[in-house]
Amino acid sequence: MKDKSLKPTKRRKTKTAHHAPIDPDIIFGLHAVQAALEVPVSRVKEIWLAAERQDSRVENVLNAAQEQGVVIHFSERETLDKIAPEVQHQGCVAKCRPLDSLDEKGLFDLLDSLDEPPLLLILDGVQDPHNLGACLRTAEASGAHAVIAPKDRASGLTATAIKISSGSAERLPFVQVTNIARLMRELQQRGVWLIGTSGDSETTLYQTKLTGPMAIVLGAEGKGIRHLTRENCDEVVFIPMQGQAESLNVSVAAGVCLFEAFRQRSL
Repeated sequence: MKDKSLKPTKRRKTKTAHHAPIDPDIIFGLHAVQAALEVPVSRVKEIWLAAERQDSRVENVLNAAQEQGVVIHFSERETLDKIAPEVQHQGCVAKCRPLDSLDEKGLFDLLDSLDEPPLLLILDGVQDPHNLGACLRTAEASGAHAVIAPKDRASGLTATAIKISSGSAERLPFVQVTNIARLMRELQQRGVWLIGTSGDSETTLYQTKLTGPMAIVLGAEGKGIRHLTRENCDEVVFIPMQGQAESLNVSVAAGVCLFEAFRQRSL
């Protein structure tokens, strides 16, 4: 006798909800909004706060907003959910002027203004805004002067990237260029040493001098740096690892490389 419990059942077809992307001029989360308010000239225009939230973190946002003369709305959480759907906004959403990135000229002006050897992070086609945000946060914490990425086929400063950066996107220059290979050659002409990363290199990160003018070049998630990008590097290194993991997340790799540079520069 057949067991009826093994009889296949028809699955219901469920509709997947598709939400429109968040307006890039919207930032969300208490930390991200606080960071945007604390720069000398804030780009925040309006803030929506969940009416039920009353704590010290909200109070800090309120005080900073009042100092900047920003319009504040106390709203139901449903209103915030509509402005910033499907994200953890923590009861705090802000409408801002666009967060501008630098171009090649802006980067070179920045380099000319430095009184110490530049430390740059070049991201070759990182498309996940979570990874970009994490890289920005790591780059600022390690003392990097700018993060550079291509304009096409790569993440820009989306609302998610800004949120994940925990305020670093407001403070650390982010440079978008049309041609990464050309920019790398221009940096070389300015004396910047370009260090790429690849698992098939024979030189480890810890065998490399990281104290002069330099840029660390990391590739896209799962693909690494492109062939043309690698050809324009002065040196290619690998991060030694144990266990069976084949690679690191790009933001983790950025942390390992940049903090090794920070360690060497601090000696």
